[in-house]
Amino acid sequence: MLQDDDIESVWDDDEPEAEATDMGAALKEITRITVDKGQAATRIDKFLVNRIEGATRNKIQQALDEGFITLNGGITKANYKIRQGDEIVVYDSRRTDSTEVIPEKLDLDIVYEDEALMIINKKAGMVVHPGCGNYTGTLVNGLAYYLQSEQVDTQNLYRVGLVHRIDKDTSGLVVIAKTDAAMTNLAAQFKKHTVYRRYIALAWGDMPQDDGTIIAHIGRNLRYRKIMDAYPDGDYGKEAITHYKVLERFHYCTLMELRLETGRTHQIRVHMKYKGHPLFGDTTYGGDTIVKGTVYSKYKQFVENCFNILPRHALHAKELGFTHPLSGEWMQFNSNLPADMLEVIDKWRNYSLQNVKKLRE
Repeated sequence: MLQDDDIESVWDDDEPEAEATDMGAALKEITRITVDKGQAATRIDKFLVNRIEGATRNKIQQALDEGFITLNGGITKANYKIRQGDEIVVYDSRRTDSTEVIPEKLDLDIVYEDEALMIINKKAGMVVHPGCGNYTGTLVNGLAYYLQSEQVDTQNLYRVGLVHRIDKDTSGLVVIAKTDAAMTNLAAQFKKHTVYRRYIALAWGDMPQDDGTIIAHIGRNLRYRKIMDAYPDGDYGKEAITHYKVLERFHYCTLMELRLETGRTHQIRVHMKYKGHPLFGDTTYGGDTIVKGTVYSKYKQFVENCFNILPRHALHAKELGFTHPLSGEWMQFNSNLPADMLEVIDKWRNYSLQNVKKLRE
């Protein structure tokens, strides 16, 4: 029913491809339990281990932490003691591994390839793997076609190939393992946080510091389980650390470099929202409206034009570095910002310069 711990440590890395709007649709209810009258006040994790065949305490606790088990429609902790009338719903936390991967000839931007791995520069709008509502046109479909002539288990790309993922609307670098050995080695590097990941983002507002570190646990929102939230007190979710540096200021927006120390679901997007600076255009975390700026109609039209040019959150996985699983040598890859981000950044730069000029006149 639930995933193995090692698999989850890999799949949790960075922002999973499934967008918040897709996460709920992809969830499949396994069982629904109403606590009977006379049931002793037992911890929910212990109660479910006895009610669900094949479940372990560790996996139940993991599923509770990640929101795949709800209590009366909300999230709860493993130490909650059940009461008469409580309704517990258990969702299937497995990825769509059993879904047949249909090979498709797609335009893949292959940055590097050898016998052990591939580096793909994923374009914005491409889903990483098949899932509910996205069974074709994904990166995995394209890889299945490209790799079918090699000795790669393309039907097992979910567990063998995808070392990490980035969101559908995030562009940039992804590493793909072509062998079991490469997957094991790279997964260990991600788990130890030794992989270098540098992102470029455009965020709302003027960051008060030129650089810094954001530390706040990340877990599912306690009310709306389709999205993630930051928990600075660390009582819920998983540890998440993001380092940032300001590259350029546009008064109402800031161009930033962000480096992941950990890799949690939607980490950058959630951390930036937590700091009050959601990513420009982020429909899930409040960046798709005017967060900072003036009330003038010309400004509103300017922002709307930017949204039309960049109809997604402004985030690009620019650099990726790791130790090669065979040679042991450090490898680092860089990718150019996509045209839509470049155009919007340039527009904000010009807008900011014009405003500064007006103030000086």
